[in-house]
Amino acid sequence: MSETATKENLGKEVEKEETGPGHIRLRNRALILQAAEEVFAEQGYRGATTAAIAERAGLPKANVHYYFGTKETLYRAVLDDILALWLGELDRLTEDSDPAEALADYIKAKVVHSRERPLASRVYANEMIRGAKHTGDFLKNDLKSLVKRKSRVLESWVAQGKMEPIDPVHLFSVIWAATQHYADFEVQVAALVGRRQMTARDFDEAADTIVRMVLRGCGLHYGKAAE
Repeated sequence: MSETATKENLGKEVEKEETGPGHIRLRNRALILQAAEEVFAEQGYRGATTAAIAERAGLPKANVHYYFGTKETLYRAVLDDILALWLGELDRLTEDSDPAEALADYIKAKVVHSRERPLASRVYANEMIRGAKHTGDFLKNDLKSLVKRKSRVLESWVAQGKMEPIDPVHLFSVIWAATQHYADFEVQVAALVGRRQMTARDFDEAADTIVRMVLRGCGLHYGKAAE
């Protein structure tokens, strides 16, 4: 789907969901966030301008400043949106969950995000490469606390004899690296599989491969029950 079609569909979806007086505001904010994600992914934080973002969104530059104030505020809003999407998927990991099913579903969801929103992953990757200047506090506090909570879930699975012991921090790091690779290095993977662009089937095969490696590494059964 083209970037133009994506923005048009995004605007239509917002309008369908909200028909009250605030629908224009919601639509404009959504279009600006979408455009900002694209420009920040392509130009980086320093190279991006609110003028370029406004042009990509098809809105006056004044609208960008009206809704978000500054470029930094907009950049943080983009990052917040990306992190909310990704971290929300961790809700599926609970002590009552079946480890194989929960981890498989989590991995597949992360690969879907890499396929559907590759630019989001590239924005975040650039932020990390440049020293997490805008997300340092989040990493040290919010993310660390969340990983600790989910680590206790994995530890409970181990204690219940549901899976083999494994370092939770490194497990999450491996899953994040593997799943986001297909967004950040999509061009490289596409070249290796002999295509100009990865197909939906390529992403499905990637997810299946990651699931198999992770589950077997955790001593979990991989099969239809985990699919």
